[in-house]
Amino acid sequence: MVVFLANRANVQSKRLHDRIRNRLSCTFENVRRRRVEPREAGSYRVVADVNPRQFLDDDDEYPVTAARIEIGFQLQTGEQHEYYWFNWIEPDRSLLVGWHQDDTHDDLGPVHLQVNDGATPVAHEPAQFIDSHPLDVVERRPTSLRDAVLAVEWEQGRPVGLDSAATVRE
Repeated sequence: MVVFLANRANVQSKRLHDRIRNRLSCTFENVRRRRVEPREAGSYRVVADVNPRQFLDDDDEYPVTAARIEIGFQLQTGEQHEYYWFNWIEPDRSLLVGWHQDDTHDDLGPVHLQVNDGATPVAHEPAQFIDSHPLDVVERRPTSLRDAVLAVEWEQGRPVGLDSAATVRE
């Protein structure tokens, strides 16, 4: 797919999230834009429903049948780049796996891969910084999402970290 890289200075938050919604509508179900909750950064999130067994090419083995992807960008951060959150969320298992480009873990660099058990972070790993237009980030992250989700390590039914041997830092 060809990505049109517009001038970043002209990117507007609502229009950007509408374009992300339109782009994801080709691949996922029930794609919608929503305003963020008070605890979330930025202005919007694009949410898409996902059948994990289809997305992960794991028709019979994957233990849940419902997940969602949530993507949000915060523009004009005062940094040289936007902040973003690209998350895979499984409500039934309280799992969140996602790339976060923000200022919360400066020791890991500008982007980190995070695993949460509910609201509790259980793992952080440095991840590849993609300094490009937000729509390019939306285009590139899904190719690594499958590996990131399958790299989650579990103990007694709870996510506890990431398999360090797996390639999930992209």
